[in-house]
Amino acid sequence: MSDERTEELPEPRVSTHLPVSVSVSVSDDGRNSTESKHHDAASDGDATRRGTSDTGNDTGKETASSDTAGIKEPRVKERGSKASEVSLAKVKMQDHLPALDDDADVGVQKEHIATRDGKADLRFTGVLLASAAPASAPEGHWEEYRVYQTDGGKHVFSKVTRTVHEKDDDTHEAEVFDPSPSSVPSQLIRSAREIARARPLTWMDAAVAFFGYGPLAKVLYRKLSVRFEEEIS
Repeated sequence: MSDERTEELPEPRVSTHLPVSVSVSVSDDGRNSTESKHHDAASDGDATRRGTSDTGNDTGKETASSDTAGIKEPRVKERGSKASEVSLAKVKMQDHLPALDDDADVGVQKEHIATRDGKADLRFTGVLLASAAPASAPEGHWEEYRVYQTDGGKHVFSKVTRTVHEKDDDTHEAEVFDPSPSSVPSQLIRSAREIARARPLTWMDAAVAFFGYGPLAKVLYRKLSVRFEEEIS
């Protein structure tokens, strides 16, 4: 029985090699795990650096976009403010030039009001003899000329300067020509004209003194069917 026991001893010796193989495998695993840890740490570091760079890029993009928005916003506001400064009603009037809203009143006897800035408006009953306006107003402003005759034989001259801009007010001028000697303005103009030409002052002379001889004024004079040319011999 002892012999059999001694013969069985080599078997455990073979098993003594197992720790070596196990240790080798453990060491291999250890190296692998360590390398994987280093690799994971390196990859995490790269990811962190990429995340930081990406975050920086995103921040730069957001800053650039915010800066761009800050630049564009005033421009939009400027366009909106310019659009709001234009009066749509006046733009419509501009588009219909040289036609005027009261063209149908020419020759019609009715009550009229001639607006004057800084003075009392003129209210009278009479007829609109003629009116004139330019064919276009590319700069957004134009003048309107009108000549009225009252039932009492006086003449009213009106000049309106219009603009399409909402913040700019239209200007209104108007004068009355009274042929009677009791009219002080008529006497002042009459005395000057009588000295210069030695003839009585007429309403046509007063019209020229008020409107002048510009292109629009000459259009108005032709519509009045009177001779405003200076005659020479």
